[in-house]
Amino acid sequence: MAEAAKRKARLSPADRRALLEDAARACMARGGIREFTVDRIVAEAGVSRGLITHHFGSMDGLLVAVYARMYREWIEVIEAPRPGLSRLEAIIEALVSPELFSRDVLNVWLTLWGEIANNPVLREAHRSLYSDYRATIELALTEAAARHGRSIDAPRVAAAFICLIDGFGVQRCVEPSLLTEEDARAACRAFLGPLLD
Repeated sequence: MAEAAKRKARLSPADRRALLEDAARACMARGGIREFTVDRIVAEAGVSRGLITHHFGSMDGLLVAVYARMYREWIEVIEAPRPGLSRLEAIIEALVSPELFSRDVLNVWLTLWGEIANNPVLREAHRSLYSDYRATIELALTEAAARHGRSIDAPRVAAAFICLIDGFGVQRCVEPSLLTEEDARAACRAFLGPLLD
């Protein structure tokens, strides 16, 4: 135990922040917002209570940091090229991959989404982060439409597609047995059919 504490003491500030973000995510994946407490997070991370304030200013600061990191990682996964697939097809595959479509990841998203309506700090962060995510989807849709000689309202289609994906996330958390990765993939492909290769 003392050795683990020494290892944590040698972590860089960035690594300590990541440790606390990981701990917060683990708590939310396990029990939603009721698990997002100082005591549970520091116990999960194995650090002292003061580190949350030191690195994030407040629990709201930690919540925003977790949300921003979730979006960064999400966009990184969906932007990763997949050999043999168009950008739009690669996005569909990424969105239904175990990396993003796991119950733990989706539980964290649901926890964060539930807080947006009640937390003005998180709501402000959401506006910017969601805009970046939607722009990524819009670009893929615009490219696919051009390749197929079609004209589309990319912002509107992107918003509807994101709602479809978000709905899959809710269903996957509520009753995972009713929605498989293949079901979600097929629904995405049906929705975007004319734009896919």
